[in-house]
Amino acid sequence: MSQDTKLTAPSAPRGLFLFLLIYGGMTVLAGVVAFKQVQLWPSNLAVEAGIFPFLILVVVSSTITQLYGKDLANRLVWFGFVPLALSAALIFLVLGLPPSPEMTEFRGDDLAAFERVLGQTPRILMAGPFAYITSLLLNIWIFSKLAGSGEGNTIGLMVRGAIASALSQAVDSVIFITLAFYGEFDITDLLIGQVIAKVTLSFVLVPFLITGGVALAKWLDSK
Repeated sequence: MSQDTKLTAPSAPRGLFLFLLIYGGMTVLAGVVAFKQVQLWPSNLAVEAGIFPFLILVVVSSTITQLYGKDLANRLVWFGFVPLALSAALIFLVLGLPPSPEMTEFRGDDLAAFERVLGQTPRILMAGPFAYITSLLLNIWIFSKLAGSGEGNTIGLMVRGAIASALSQAVDSVIFITLAFYGEFDITDLLIGQVIAKVTLSFVLVPFLITGGVALAKWLDSK
């Protein structure tokens, strides 16, 4: 091979490329923001904030299933462990490195808050993969099984997305909340709030996000 010869990488559709980038970012972000519980006003029920990036993962996986196939979506779920593993390794590395003298002396509160939040993530990062792999594969399976003669119909797409998301997210809530927080506090309100919030958002928000994602990917692919 001459020095001027360059290897040509296979090109991916633009829509797929964009959603792959979003997917990798959301897998990392979900485990970090899950540390915070958000109150569901006006009730006393709460949800862990990781539901927001995780719902985006559901939307992306359903969109990819619709446009590029179930097999590719399933492979994406498994490859999602790569950014999860890298982020966990970097978190442990950063926590293990000594802080600078200036930060210890002048920003002790910031250092303590940083270590408190990220120091809690190992259990969350352990719980996350179990819930992640189960719920997303379940979402893809249900979404694909519900496909029929109306697969290309917008209403049918929205209904499939809502049902698949609601069922898979209910399962995700039970697995994640139990593994991540059981024994630290009473998880009843958090678990109930999580299931209610995810099922509600699955019917109210997810269908429109999926149809929007499909339309965006088709538009990008046509360019």
